[in-house]
Amino acid sequence: MSVATPRTARGRSRPAARVEISETGLGHSQDHLRINAALVSSVSAEDTATDRSLSSSSGSGAEAGAGKGGDGKKDGYGQSCGTNDVSLTLTSQSQAGGYYLVTAKAKSGITCYLDVNTPSVSFGSGAEGVASPVGQGGEDPIKLGGSAVAYTDTSPKSTDADGGVEFNSVIVALTEDDSNPAELKLPEPATVDKPIVTNWSTNSAETVPVIP
Repeated sequence: MSVATPRTARGRSRPAARVEISETGLGHSQDHLRINAALVSSVSAEDTATDRSLSSSSGSGAEAGAGKGGDGKKDGYGQSCGTNDVSLTLTSQSQAGGYYLVTAKAKSGITCYLDVNTPSVSFGSGAEGVASPVGQGGEDPIKLGGSAVAYTDTSPKSTDADGGVEFNSVIVALTEDDSNPAELKLPEPATVDKPIVTNWSTNSAETVPVIP
């Protein structure tokens, strides 16, 4: 292959070096170009496959993370309350012949529902200490979480008799089959005779027990 002879600024041609490229050298150069192009294509294909793999793994991880918490929420949200999910406090009230106000509040980080309207309350483990529901109050279900609270009241004595058995604490469970009931200490010993318990309510005025 010959290279064209360049012209000078005044238009006259000047001798130029004649460059000869052999067909053999040209062939080798083309072969190198083909090899380099193949290598670039191969690397690009590998990079694309790697990117797709990483993207797929990332997507799977995100889906797994979302599934771990149900519908994207943390564990402990939207469940039925167990006794160990809430903090229970007891205060003595003097009206209506005297009763105990029990307040339930979900523990930090938990949102749950009081699906069972009436708690299980018992003074001692004997049948005579089991409180009977009187059906007062009642919102079903009640959502607990944050600052939300629910109230229930229990009266240790619903008779006019002088007798009874003294107890220093009361056992409260949110359901009858709850395996983790809470034992709340009474401010002072209580004489128990046919105790009663009201339903849960978000309004404490609705749960003041009325002796039938």
